[in-house]
Amino acid sequence: MGIFDAILGGRKKLDTANADRLFAMSTAQVTLVTSLGMKSRGTAAIVFQQIASADFKQILTDSEALVQSAASDTGTTLQQDDDEYGYRWMIFRDDDFDDLVTSVNTVASELQAGGYGDRVLAAVFAWEDNGQQVDFIYNFKRGRFYPFAPKPGKTRDTEYELRLKAQLETDLPFEPDLERWFPLWDAPLS
Repeated sequence: MGIFDAILGGRKKLDTANADRLFAMSTAQVTLVTSLGMKSRGTAAIVFQQIASADFKQILTDSEALVQSAASDTGTTLQQDDDEYGYRWMIFRDDDFDDLVTSVNTVASELQAGGYGDRVLAAVFAWEDNGQQVDFIYNFKRGRFYPFAPKPGKTRDTEYELRLKAQLETDLPFEPDLERWFPLWDAPLS
């Protein structure tokens, strides 16, 4: 047992988010489309907790400028929304799925480089399977993905989510603790 293990009471250090894990979504797209017959809804988002500081606001402004300058080449559009809990959603729309992943990574990288990586909660990639909404959520704090398949009445299709995990385990780093598969109800992705 190392000194950090002793200080942390034997707890395991959480996996940290990194670009390689986030970009796994780009490679998983091939399996989602070709093997599973799913379709991207052309939308992705990053959600984070805001701070009322000039530095944080400048990082957001710089991130927006980076995405907007790339948008002239890629066609990605950006919309922002604050939810009822005070979290900021940056929502990207683009028919090219790789551009969505890159846009999410751009904002996440800017926030992390500015020292605000702990404020980034999740990225959400919107998919559809024969009319069934499926969101792949990337938890930045854990560096892992999990599927979220909402059903009417604020219920979820857990069986379907587990089946997706089994089908995509070789493509995506999945969150092993199912209790951490938090639903993101009413995410502004439509």
